[in-house]
Amino acid sequence: MHFTGRTWRPPYEASSLIIQLTSGCTYQKCSFCNLYKDEPFCISPLSEFEADLNEIKTYQPNARRIFITGANPFALSYERLKPYILTVRDYLIKCQSIAMFASIRDIKNKNVRQLKKLRAMGVNGLSIGTESGDDETLALAGKGYTSQDILEQCLKLDEAGIEYYFVYMTGLAGKGGGYRNAINSAKLFSKLNPYFISVDSLTIFPDTKLFDMMKLGKFIPAEEKERIKELQIFIQNLQIRTHLFANSKSNFYPTSAYLPKERDFVISELQYIMDTADEKEMDKYRNSLRSLE
Repeated sequence: MHFTGRTWRPPYEASSLIIQLTSGCTYQKCSFCNLYKDEPFCISPLSEFEADLNEIKTYQPNARRIFITGANPFALSYERLKPYILTVRDYLIKCQSIAMFASIRDIKNKNVRQLKKLRAMGVNGLSIGTESGDDETLALAGKGYTSQDILEQCLKLDEAGIEYYFVYMTGLAGKGGGYRNAINSAKLFSKLNPYFISVDSLTIFPDTKLFDMMKLGKFIPAEEKERIKELQIFIQNLQIRTHLFANSKSNFYPTSAYLPKERDFVISELQYIMDTADEKEMDKYRNSLRSLE
């Protein structure tokens, strides 16, 4: 298999077969991220991609789901992406879905007709690092798009029938900004249909813009209990049926819930943590994180 650079897949794709189409990130301007730092964006030659598919076919001929790696392979235009997707179908005839990371920016270069064609080819399951639905927080995070962009592009995915997943990041708005971030994000997400929402909590690493801002006193991180309160407010105001996962390593207390069915339970569960956990111990946990892998 041809893997270069950092190979990263979401926890929920653990049972998917992994293949590389791109490496690196087309953007690299998010203020909290150093994941693909100094790694140029590259596209695997179709011949390499085909060779990897042939190897997968040898060992897993009945593969049902493929996850394509790279920070955002969906950045490829429809015409550039099409031959790779069709080649998957040539080698893995039982493959039912082809998933990958995508940015809101990557959806803009495809119209609904093209998205519908990709869906018919098997593309289904875009992991979108929205991080927030609040314009002030999106600007601080350097995401390069607005809440209106999220709404417009994801409505295109809804129309095309492509399943997608959101990431929400507590603490990203900084000290005192969690309430605004939670309310505005929940309001926006409730207008859309994310199949599930994965929640991370901001962990500031060196070699990021936020780290430099923090050192200069231009960004004050939210305390841990403020983040949990933010998550409570976010959950309370989500008005859609979805599965929420807040169980990644970045969360001090891992939890998950089907919403709205388990809304009250998970809010009370989080309240118990706020009432019983010590802020210093929570800070100690945050400071012990050296990576999120």
